[in-house]
Amino acid sequence: MIAGSFKLTQRLALASVAVIALTGAAPDDFDTKTQIGPNPVLPEPQQYLIPPMHLAQVGGWKDGEAPTMPNGLKVTAIATGLEHPRSVYTLPNGDVLVVESRGPDLDPVSRPKNIVMSWVESFVTSAGSSSGSNRITLLRDTHGDGKYDLRTVFIDHLYSPFGVALVGNDLYVANTDAILRFHYTPGATSITEPGTMLTPLPGGPIDHHWTKSLVAGEDGSKLYAGVGSNSNITENGIGAELDRASIWEIDRATGAHRIFADGLRNPNGLSWEPQSHALWTVVNERDELGPNLVPDYMTSVKDGGFYGWPYSYYGQHVDPRVKPERPDLVAKAIVPDYALSSHVAPLGLVFDTGNGLPAKYNGGAFVAEHGSWNRQILNGYKVVFIPFANGKPNGMAEDIVTGFLDNDGHARGRPVALALDKAGALMIADDVGNTVWRVTSDPQKQAARAD
Repeated sequence: MIAGSFKLTQRLALASVAVIALTGAAPDDFDTKTQIGPNPVLPEPQQYLIPPMHLAQVGGWKDGEAPTMPNGLKVTAIATGLEHPRSVYTLPNGDVLVVESRGPDLDPVSRPKNIVMSWVESFVTSAGSSSGSNRITLLRDTHGDGKYDLRTVFIDHLYSPFGVALVGNDLYVANTDAILRFHYTPGATSITEPGTMLTPLPGGPIDHHWTKSLVAGEDGSKLYAGVGSNSNITENGIGAELDRASIWEIDRATGAHRIFADGLRNPNGLSWEPQSHALWTVVNERDELGPNLVPDYMTSVKDGGFYGWPYSYYGQHVDPRVKPERPDLVAKAIVPDYALSSHVAPLGLVFDTGNGLPAKYNGGAFVAEHGSWNRQILNGYKVVFIPFANGKPNGMAEDIVTGFLDNDGHARGRPVALALDKAGALMIADDVGNTVWRVTSDPQKQAARAD
């Protein structure tokens, strides 16, 4: 487990004071729950010289600590001491792949505001390179007891990888700048042959949103990749956004791609809803319009759909900062299905299609909220559950995995991507706690609750 150093704590404290002094920001009493659901409250936008920032200091998980769970669930750490685990993926034989990844050393900074923001963010983010990261680690439960006792380096020397998808014996890995194809032999504990490029993806020289989510189509003929924007609202120029803020559809046979949907600032967690078979995603919305704008969201994705970025948000709410305006695009912007509250930074989405969790979760969606950095009162830092009925969200989000923040507001961990293992348990990649967590049913707690 990791622990924050005294020096880092001092730097973060000074940074927080500096940012509050620059922004003049103070906590507000806005009820964030009013921004959860299909009809979020949208206050008037605000603009700042320097936006409010409050980063949770990194504390790490101490011995004996673990996330907090509701009755009926329990959580265990199945892998610790990892190097920024960003994504998890389950192979048909039950092996779990953990993508350990560092962001590319890119994103040149020029504007004074960006210099301040980058300085503060650098204390708790994972930009740069590391010899122990940018690889995929394999975990195997050799005894079928939920303990992943075998751990090997599965694929090494990748370039800021994130998404993984297996179709037949073709294993696809989404590096930040390309989708690679590897030959997979069932049961293998490593792949040493170099991958072949299926298609390039938008990468440098900026590569602001570098994580590229990946999912295979249900018939296996296509792949779908989430490609985030290169900016907040095109401040790096519209040319830097070519083929970005979109979901790509990629032909597996040829590598040819088309834009499946766009206007999605940073789509991640691509998943198929089990009843409607529609593609869903979670999206990180824009910043610097205030602590309570714009709500991040989850939504079904329509083929050919446009979702507003950068010209508008939540349908036809025009962003006053974006010039020139595009009323033609604003008019056709699709309203997302379900808001998650502002700046929670959702990065993971999975539907419960297994039998490893209580029946109340079946068919619903789990969302990993990485957590805010741009509002004074922290938001997110948890995994939530949204019930579904008839292929649509049906009720209020429920906190499921919490405790990533301690009582002092320090981050023990931050959840990123989610997956179900072969037994139907929920797997959570925690890139600050450097841990993979496994959530299962807890019959003892269920029995105690019934009593």
